[in-house]
Amino acid sequence: MGSELRTEPEIRTATGIVRGRWEKAVAVFRGIPYAAPPFGPHRFAAPGPVQRWAGVRDASTFGPMVPQAAHSGAVMSAVAGNAGDGSVDCLTLNIWSPDLGAAGLPVMVWIHGGRYLEGTSGNPHHDGAALAGAGVIMVSVNYRVGVEGFAHIAGAPDNRGILDQAAALRWVQDNIAAFGGDPGTVTVFGQSAGAGCIAALLAMPISAGLFHRAIVQSMPGTYLSEKLAGAVSAAIAAELGAQATVEELAPIPPRALTAATEAVLRRMPTCAAEWGPMTITPTPFSPVVDGVLLPDAPWRPLAGGAARDIDLLVGHTRDEYRLFSGEPDDTITEQQVSITLDRLAPRPDGGSAYRTAYAGTTPGELAEIVKSDWLFRMPALHLADAQHTGGGSVRTYELSWSYHRDQGASHSLDFLLIFGTLDINEVRHHPRAIPGAADELAHISRHMRSDWVRFATTGHPGWSPYAPHTRTTRIYGSTTTTGPYPEERSRRIWSTYQFDTLDLVT
Repeated sequence: MGSELRTEPEIRTATGIVRGRWEKAVAVFRGIPYAAPPFGPHRFAAPGPVQRWAGVRDASTFGPMVPQAAHSGAVMSAVAGNAGDGSVDCLTLNIWSPDLGAAGLPVMVWIHGGRYLEGTSGNPHHDGAALAGAGVIMVSVNYRVGVEGFAHIAGAPDNRGILDQAAALRWVQDNIAAFGGDPGTVTVFGQSAGAGCIAALLAMPISAGLFHRAIVQSMPGTYLSEKLAGAVSAAIAAELGAQATVEELAPIPPRALTAATEAVLRRMPTCAAEWGPMTITPTPFSPVVDGVLLPDAPWRPLAGGAARDIDLLVGHTRDEYRLFSGEPDDTITEQQVSITLDRLAPRPDGGSAYRTAYAGTTPGELAEIVKSDWLFRMPALHLADAQHTGGGSVRTYELSWSYHRDQGASHSLDFLLIFGTLDINEVRHHPRAIPGAADELAHISRHMRSDWVRFATTGHPGWSPYAPHTRTTRIYGSTTTTGPYPEERSRRIWSTYQFDTLDLVT
């Protein structure tokens, strides 16, 4: 019988019945609330429980995005969350299932990126149909970002966005079996800020039992002390003549807080003397090491065995920072790259080690390499080392394939391949397309996706575990190979460095 004649699927959850829709061979449920709207008495609080609903709730469309600069819902201007357009009900998740009922399929829960500032599970590039078609239940999640989710606010718990993710994972444990999923085989995966959140979850006691495997794609290595996060929040609140307390910020509409955040972000480079190297990042927010919910930046807890029972896949793209800088800037001077090396390279001789290891590169190329290493590549590699030290299983990868001459294998390219949402026509007709890239796209996309699904299903993606003496790494290029970690020059420079919580400089 054709899918057009099927009855729209209905599933009973713990809080009520939801009705999704069939899209080809996949049942899709969108906009299912997993926590109470985070406004009114719940503003800046840990996520609260969902109220039960009567009847059948339509789950055919994505829920509204959480407050962020691009949001146009009434909640952005509302005080105390009194908005009549439904835009308060933003803590929702979405499910793609190829087999409803008692199938017991592995579950993959996607945590989107977006600089801890933005993002929505309704992004069409995060469509879960291809992954579901490969044999898993795919779940994606909205969580609070920006001030609402990550600012350090007196009287509020830190890392509210990550607490939202944990609440969504608890919802999955309680409800996913009815959608065909196995709550005992849950993989959480995410990229960029989403990966940074997952690395934090690996170190957080509240995550125990919520997932069994984790895929960390291009994690930023920035975790902030309460003092540094507090200084950033104070600067944002000061834009509005307020202090960073629940009492003073709760009456302020979200739109005013996003505007104040943008103002602080624009002047962040001028704060380097006090805020340190986090000012080169494209965001004022990162997870806060509060010593309670997040006891420490993730490398030390993992080395101590905090995630030894979690199978881990971690990696990065080759040209991570290219997304933010564009093609290496040939206007960067030797003096400017010296400043970058002094701020970011490991001491005491990291700057000279970079110049020796990468002799022949231009100042712009060298600046991009050290920024990629400091912000993404080396934090990921050190996370793998920490997981191995702690007795856990870990695999590593690098994406070196690209279709774009200028951007290379840049930040965010990997998730487009895994979801299969990079349009072949965009690749084929791009004016800066690499010859032959369009012919390679479908193969590398299927290969990465099948490896991710195999890992979620078995914990074994198809290559040997990482160990410091071999550093076996899957390298996704025009052809896929497995060999030693490819960024050996950078690895040596950072080999004795300890990534840790970022703090105020003064």
